[in-house]
Amino acid sequence: MTLPTKTLPSGDELPVVGVGTWNIGGDTVREAVRAGLDAGYAHVDTAEGYKNEAEIGEALADYDRDDVFLTSKVLPKNLAYESVIQSCEASLERLGTDYLDLYLIHWPNPAISLRETLDAMATLHDEGKVRNVGVSNFSAYQLSCAQHVSDVPIAVNQIEYHPWFQRPDLVEYCRETDTVIEAAAPLARTEIFESDVVADLADSYGKSPAQVVLRWAVENDVVPLPKSSTPEHVRENVELFDWELDDADRQRLDEADRDRPVYDYPSRDWTGDVYGISE
Repeated sequence: MTLPTKTLPSGDELPVVGVGTWNIGGDTVREAVRAGLDAGYAHVDTAEGYKNEAEIGEALADYDRDDVFLTSKVLPKNLAYESVIQSCEASLERLGTDYLDLYLIHWPNPAISLRETLDAMATLHDEGKVRNVGVSNFSAYQLSCAQHVSDVPIAVNQIEYHPWFQRPDLVEYCRETDTVIEAAAPLARTEIFESDVVADLADSYGKSPAQVVLRWAVENDVVPLPKSSTPEHVRENVELFDWELDDADRQRLDEADRDRPVYDYPSRDWTGDVYGISE
């Protein structure tokens, strides 16, 4: 199976579904990545903060590197110029590769200059270590600023996005600026399975609840990054392209928005391992 793709400003092709790897490691993440690549994903998403890059690198060693679109992210505590460079080089070493297809700022950090961070991203891009640059968890305001100061196009904004948290204003801005939207937590970390609408549609289509929600994301021009620790579910989550939701059913999911995040809350642990901002 060959997945549909989106063309990034560089001309690179981004497969429209990826293997998410948040909060899994060891043999579990190795098996998930292998199951995904064997099933045709060709797109793997990780981050230095996930602490699983070495295991993913071991799995990737069994495949042709040029056949895999590989993303990693730099932690917000590491957004100073030299720290970005060091974080990227450490990620490359752990992943066993000499380049990333996409490198993201994992979260915005108001204590560090965004221009400094993006200057480092441009250096990595110029050196061929990063082919595309993007952001994650950026508001429309933050994304606009990044676009203004970056020497390299901001190709992607990876955000929390699912039927209960649809973020129409942010989505509209991304589309106006041709920024690809990737959905982190596209299944609301399984909370969306509590939805009666999702359960009803899954029964109606003879699909899993996850497939219904992921198909909805794809039809809304969003790239979902589902995570599963079960190879069977990994394979199932990419079986999205030989069927579609009808307009009325898609509208039922469109109308399910509760403006309810599962992780992207305004409050932050500023002194923790993610941000590391001293008082």
